[in-house]
Amino acid sequence: MRSWPTRTRKSARIEIIPMIDVMMFLLVFFVLISLNALPALGLRVVLPTAANPTHLDIVKRVTLTLTADGEIYIDGDKTSLDGVTERLRAMAQDSKLTVVISGDRDARLQPLVNLLDALKRAGIVAATVIARRE
Repeated sequence: MRSWPTRTRKSARIEIIPMIDVMMFLLVFFVLISLNALPALGLRVVLPTAANPTHLDIVKRVTLTLTADGEIYIDGDKTSLDGVTERLRAMAQDSKLTVVISGDRDARLQPLVNLLDALKRAGIVAATVIARRE
C-alpha cells in the first residue's frame, strides 16, 4: 500500500490588519457624513413673533464664466456683454448679489476687463475670481 507524506498542519490565523483598515475607513466615512449632514438638518422650533420684524436681505450667488474664446455665460446661459449688464442690474434690485467670475486660464485679458466694466455699469462693486491652487 502506498503512503502519502503527511502535511504539516498550520494553525488558522485571523488577519487583523485588513479589518483595522476597513474599520478606519468606515469611521472616517461616517464622521465626514455627519459633519455635512447634521448642520443641514437643523432643529425644529417655533419662532417668536414681533411687531416690527426686520427683513434680511437675501444674498444671491451668480457665476459668470469667461471661456478662452471670449464667450460669457451667466449661470450656464450664454449671453452677450450688454446682456450681462441688464441681467445683473435686474438681479441686484431684488436682493444682494455675490458675483463669482470663473475664467479659463487661457482667456485673454481684454474680455475680462470688458466683463468688469459691465459689472460696474450694473452697479456691482465687488466680484470674486475663482482660482485653483498650484
